[in-house]
Amino acid sequence: MELFLAVLFFAFSTTVTPGPNNVMIMSSGVNYGIRKSVPHWLGICLGFPLMVLLVGLGFGVVFDRYPHLHQLIKIIGTVYLVWLAWHIASARPETIATGKSKPLSFIQAALFQWVNGKAWIMASGAVAAFTSVTGVYWYQVIMITLAFLLVAFPCVGMWLVFGATLRKVLTKPLFQRIFNSCMGLILLLSVLPVITEIWRYYFTAAN
Repeated sequence: MELFLAVLFFAFSTTVTPGPNNVMIMSSGVNYGIRKSVPHWLGICLGFPLMVLLVGLGFGVVFDRYPHLHQLIKIIGTVYLVWLAWHIASARPETIATGKSKPLSFIQAALFQWVNGKAWIMASGAVAAFTSVTGVYWYQVIMITLAFLLVAFPCVGMWLVFGATLRKVLTKPLFQRIFNSCMGLILLLSVLPVITEIWRYYFTAAN
């Protein structure tokens, strides 16, 4: 349960923070409204958890064969997540661009996850950081996928609503700085249990 809560914090903080998906769904909300943007929203909310599941199951084969690689990737992923927390918290406000293109369809939004750099990092980082070779790997991947599925609808939906009704509030530099600082802190807190696990792993091995 403790690990699942940590995954939920991680999934929430990475899903709700600014990124290609959220900027695009906000732009769609600004230009087309909520109703016409629903297929785009559903494509993100279902497409990314599916990506996490497939990436996780693929990682399982590699980790079974090379268990030490799992620990190495976990360390690299954790270092990146700490950097990402700082990067989000210190991000400078930017004007949200709105285009005139048609809103993405469900299929287009789902397929976009596979060319989204942040999505790849989130999926591989979550699998590497929150799975254990000694546990039931496929069950852990299911739990990670479920966590992202649970948070995707409200988190991405919030950006859609913001785009449709609160754009002026979000473009104010002070409000955006406060928001980014809070999300960076939440992301850092979500990584602390993994840092503790790595510390214990190497401390025990050294003794």
